[in-house]
Parts: sequence; C-alpha cells; structure tokens
Amino acid sequence: MPHAKKTPQYLTGQLLMAMPGMPDPRFQRTVIYMCAHNAEGAMGLVINRLFGVITFSELLEQLEIRPTRSVADLRVHYGGPVESGRGLVLHSADFIREGTMMVDDDVALTATVDILRAIADGRGPRHSLLALGYAGWGPGQLDAELQANGWLTAESDEALMFDRDLETKWERSIAKLGVRLSMLSGEAGHA
Repeated sequence: MPHAKKTPQYLTGQLLMAMPGMPDPRFQRTVIYMCAHNAEGAMGLVINRLFGVITFSELLEQLEIRPTRSVADLRVHYGGPVESGRGLVLHSADFIREGTMMVDDDVALTATVDILRAIADGRGPRHSLLALGYAGWGPGQLDAELQANGWLTAESDEALMFDRDLETKWERSIAKLGVRLSMLSGEAGHA
C-alpha cells in the first residue's frame, strides 16, 4: 500500500509563543502573530512588545502626516529584529486597500503609508497594531525551532491580538492551551 504524502503543517494566522527557556533574548516571552508560513519560510509580528524609541505622533511627524484626531493613545510595537525601520500594520479585515495582504478571513497586513494616513484621520481599521520590523525565518528554520521545543502554538483571536495589556499577553496566550507555565520545560521531549 503506498504511503500518503504528509501535508506540512503551516501556522499562518496562528500565535507563536516563546517557550520559557527561549535562549534568544530578542524573543524571550514573546507572542508572535504568524502572517505567513510556507515552504519558503515564515514571517510574523511580535504583538506584545513596544518599540520604545518612537511614538506614533513622532512617526506621523517624520512622514509629514498631520492627524485630524488625537493619536496620543496609539503605540508603536516592536514587530521583530528584521528590517526594524519598516512599518507594518496588522489590522482587522474591515480595511482593505491596494497592497493589503489578507492573512485570513478576519486579519490583514498592510505596509503602505496610506493606512497610517487613514488611522490618523480616523478612517482606518476597527483594530490595528503598528509594528516596526518583523520576525522572519528561512525555509525550514521555524519548523526546526518548533521541533527543538522553542515555541508553542495556539489559535489566534482578535481580542487577544489587539489587546493593549502587553504585560500579560504571553501568559494569557499560553493559558489558551490549558497549560500552566510551571508545567513547561525548555528541554525537547519533556513537559
């Protein structure tokens, strides 16, 4: 009997949570929303860490965008270590323009300055998260890290993704799995 070809498991649209023993300090206690994952590699945005160097107002000023409403409460997130000068907006699917990439039915990603103008004018998506930089993996790299017990995965949900409480997002993401942090081990093959 011939063996059925196994279809790879891709994580587009899912959450990736760093295991407690994550050795890379750039990813310790991070939650990453996976925007793309396929045979060519993977790309996601850290959704629980602020960039910390620039405010949204300062970013708009640099881009010569004059907001028509207060943007003081909008924050700039650290999306990851790759291309940290590149802005990406993860957002609800109620805002689709040329250049928008649909991640799934409910979430989209836009990397054009037009979305920043729309947000500044109050015409943007219902939910959004602006990030500078992203997390990226080459072909098979993320799969190897998953097999080495570096990450946990969970279904995403809009409430958690766009929640402003960044301090507890990692713990709450792991809790979605029904697992207590004290039960996790960073060693492969152990729980």
